[in-house]
Amino acid sequence: MVMLLGCLNDAVTLRSVFQQVMSVRPDLHQHYVQACQSLGQPENPFIAHVLQEVDRSDKITWTKGITLKIAGNNHLVPVQRVTDDDLKVLASVLRSSVFVTGLDLRWNVLTDAGAKHMATFLQENSTLRYLNLMFNDIGTSGAELIAAALHMNETLSYLRMTGNKIGNKGGVFFASMLQINSTLEKLDLGDCDVGTQCLIAIATALTQNRSLKAINLNRPLLYSQEEETTVHIALMLKTNPSLVELHLCKHEMKNFGVERLCEALYENSSLRYLDLGCNKISRDGARFLGELLKQNQRLQVLDLHANRIEDEGAIYLSEALALCNRTLRVLSVVSNGLSGKGLVALSDAMKTNMELSYIYIWGNKFDEATCMAFSELIQTGRLKPDCTDVEPYEVDGQVHLAELSHGLQKHYYWTPSCGEETNKDANASLAIVAVTEYL
Repeated sequence: MVMLLGCLNDAVTLRSVFQQVMSVRPDLHQHYVQACQSLGQPENPFIAHVLQEVDRSDKITWTKGITLKIAGNNHLVPVQRVTDDDLKVLASVLRSSVFVTGLDLRWNVLTDAGAKHMATFLQENSTLRYLNLMFNDIGTSGAELIAAALHMNETLSYLRMTGNKIGNKGGVFFASMLQINSTLEKLDLGDCDVGTQCLIAIATALTQNRSLKAINLNRPLLYSQEEETTVHIALMLKTNPSLVELHLCKHEMKNFGVERLCEALYENSSLRYLDLGCNKISRDGARFLGELLKQNQRLQVLDLHANRIEDEGAIYLSEALALCNRTLRVLSVVSNGLSGKGLVALSDAMKTNMELSYIYIWGNKFDEATCMAFSELIQTGRLKPDCTDVEPYEVDGQVHLAELSHGLQKHYYWTPSCGEETNKDANASLAIVAVTEYL
């Protein structure tokens, strides 16, 4: 009886807490209307619509935290994109909201002035964990303001700045922030026109930073052929015990740089996802990676798309996967100049290596042997249809392979599991296997 009364009391308490939470649930749209009037700013119908939809959403979702999706792209009907003045009003509405934990503002027209409003918001708000500012018009001074705000912010864990041309100097401000901030876990600075000074500064900061788990440094502006930035990143990997995911697409990386990274990864125990796509890696670089895979039992995702490892490079990888490595789960060799010899070697490796579950091969030369080999893997169930980018079909008794959308990015550390990005967005896809489960 005492136990029953205790359970009833607990239920009453939980119900009371839930009712209290629901009773203070704000009417975001009404607050937005009032803020527009107070600040003399016309309402943005897109923002108003989003807030109305959120107000009508399931109350239970509010207790878990919600992400406001005010992205200016992927709409059947064009929307009025968010301006700096719009953001000023929105920030005033959300400043004290404890329910909004994510803000998606990608593909709008925010500039450095908008970044100033966002920086103020980050200093005053204590609940926002996710902020997406991809493909706005934020420059160097805006980057400085946001980075400075993150010196003090202790809640934001995920920031995407992709496509904002913050430049080398703007990137250095984020590097300085990483020396102080201990909350941010995911930072996306891809396609931001950062340069050598920024990459070296970030690598230096990450020798001490222990909170960052994933970083995207794709497509920097590099003018030297000496690969000094890769050398600095490799030195960082020797001592950094927390980085899980690293994106180094379009770094003009050659075999020398790959060798330096592999030397570092013999000592690294944390990295799970290595993205080396769109570089200048040839068969010798693949040989270094093959030797690494024989000893490194941590790496789980290796993306080599758009390099030139050719058949010999694929064979180096297949030998390591067939004989030694039992950790790698995902491999992409898309558009690497492979033909039947290298592709069949990789398919044979999958017959003995049961851990390698995802393989992406489109953009290479498929001969009859390749088509038969991968058709067999799929038909026998060894390779699941949603774990590759090809699908077999038959014409006049001959097997061919058709291209599927491969969705390699579903393996990103930061891939949303609850739809932060839509599946129409080329920058992400639905999560199936996230590296986070191995942290």
